Amino acid sequence: MEEADNSTIDPACLQEPPLAMDVIKQLDEFGMCLYAMLTFMSCMSLLLYLEQCVYIYKKMPYPKKTTIIWVNGAAPVIATMSCFGMWIPRAVMFTDMTSNCYFAVVVYKVLVLLIEELGGSDAFLKRFSGKTFKITTGPCCCCCLCLPRVPVSRGMLFLLKLGALQYAILKTVLSVLSIVLWTNGYFDLSDLEITGCAIWINPFIGVLTITSLWPVAIVFMNTNHLLRSLNIIPKYAMYQLILVLSQLQTSIINILALDGTIACAPPFSSQARGSMLSQQMMIMEMFIITLVTRFFYRRTYDTLPSPAHNDHQDKVGAPLQAAHMEHDV
Repeated sequence: MEEADNSTIDPACLQEPPLAMDVIKQLDEFGMCLYAMLTFMSCMSLLLYLEQCVYIYKKMPYPKKTTIIWVNGAAPVIATMSCFGMWIPRAVMFTDMTSNCYFAVVVYKVLVLLIEELGGSDAFLKRFSGKTFKITTGPCCCCCLCLPRVPVSRGMLFLLKLGALQYAILKTVLSVLSIVLWTNGYFDLSDLEITGCAIWINPFIGVLTITSLWPVAIVFMNTNHLLRSLNIIPKYAMYQLILVLSQLQTSIINILALDGTIACAPPFSSQARGSMLSQQMMIMEMFIITLVTRFFYRRTYDTLPSPAHNDHQDKVGAPLQAAHMEHDV
């Protein structure tokens, strides 16, 4: 009992994350190989992305090519920032918020990409003129089956874009505010008191995230049947996978670290070790996603026919079909 009472916690478990040089000094052979392999994956993700940017810039029309470049950059940017956070643990606050701010812009760009694949805003409104959209979809209203269908209009399209754009703007503003508060000691993820800043800022960011994902899901659910020839479903699946891994997975690991489930391993505290594990997993996952997205985006697709062209084809095809039926009879 006395030994248990006299037992002490390693001081390193209560310290802030180690310096980059301290991390390098404590690495053994396995650690050096692991860090070298993860750094190689991160560099390859960035190089493949840069090469793909050149291809997209040459082959794709404007403004679609800028949107595709933004969307394609999600995985390589997150992998690169995770690599910096792995080597420099004290910079994790900056690297994580840089990744999150970039992905907030990607959420809006995915919505823009869906609209541009249909010919742009004017062609989108012309194609769906007089039609209605189903809005009972996740993450907000997937269970609200009683919600009515909403007619497509210019005002409705503006609200969809605004719903996605607000996250890109407010996420960046709140990230800058969090960094300013963190440098002054007012923002701490481990401070769950009602007087702490993190307990107010993070839930608000969560609400903004859900609000921004809803417009993208609405447009995708109502238009994916028209875009199947462009492989829009696997492209959207990659975007959703990045969302889950970069947001949900990181949050779960941080919660486990704060709870003490992830043990302290000097010179890493429990929270710093959880962050390190999250960065390492993210590099491997984003490297694989970079390879998959490269397969879907590094090719050219035929442009979708306009609604007028479809109507003309239907009018031409109807008499031919009728004549063919009469001949059969």
